[in-house]
Amino acid sequence: MTATHGVSRIRTRTAAVAGIVTAGAAALSLVHAPGAAADAHTSAVAPTTMSTSAPAFTPPAGQGTTDQAPEAGDSAAAGSGDTGSAAAGSGDTGSAAAAADTAEAPAAKPAAAAADTAEAPAAKPAAAAADTAAQAPQKKSAPADKGRGAQYNADGTLVTIDRKEQPKPKPASDEQIDQWINEALDVMKAHGIPGSYDGIKSNLMRESSGDPHTINMWDSNAHKNIPSKGLLQVIDPTFEQYHVDGTSKDVYDPVANIAAACNYAADRYGSMDNVNSAY
Repeated sequence: MTATHGVSRIRTRTAAVAGIVTAGAAALSLVHAPGAAADAHTSAVAPTTMSTSAPAFTPPAGQGTTDQAPEAGDSAAAGSGDTGSAAAGSGDTGSAAAAADTAEAPAAKPAAAAADTAEAPAAKPAAAAADTAAQAPQKKSAPADKGRGAQYNADGTLVTIDRKEQPKPKPASDEQIDQWINEALDVMKAHGIPGSYDGIKSNLMRESSGDPHTINMWDSNAHKNIPSKGLLQVIDPTFEQYHVDGTSKDVYDPVANIAAACNYAADRYGSMDNVNSAY
């Protein structure tokens, strides 16, 4: 009994061990099978993943972009629920948008540059025209001459007339003439210019009849456009050269006219008292 019982126990243990080994092998086979299937599925999906994650093509600047229809494999991968493929698709969308921006940007800049180029020439001729107008010689306007009856051409030259057409003078009063001569004598004395009341008045009455606005429009000076003006019939160049400080710059001013004429006579003849005719 004892020996038999011991042999049975040994057999029972052997069977138990054999069962455990068999169950382990089966378990190992079950665990390995899903892995293989996963590997097969991964191998099938991998090419699809690589094709969808390809970098977007960016055309050279200045060329249009031609959209291409997605491959069937890309659509299948996107609908498979593969998270990695969906993320790659989102990245491709960003790349496509960037490519579109890149393609549009060069077109916008040349358009703006073309607009600037189109406006620039228009502005320059306008500025050039303004400069030309500013530099163009201004038309000489007729002087506001106080000479009695004087008229001027568009170019500023005196309109000459025949002697018989010379306007008649309008003499000032004796009181006015006396006042002008006496004021002129005071100025002349201050500047050391010789002359007397009588010498000035006699020449004054002969030259202008006492009209301070007389202008000779018929003699040689008139034809030279330098007519004799004022009480003592002084031409503009002589008045400017012999003008006496402290008097008016207007040749028709009575005191300024007398002082300049006496200054000229003193230089040319020694004194106005020595002049008894046209001078």
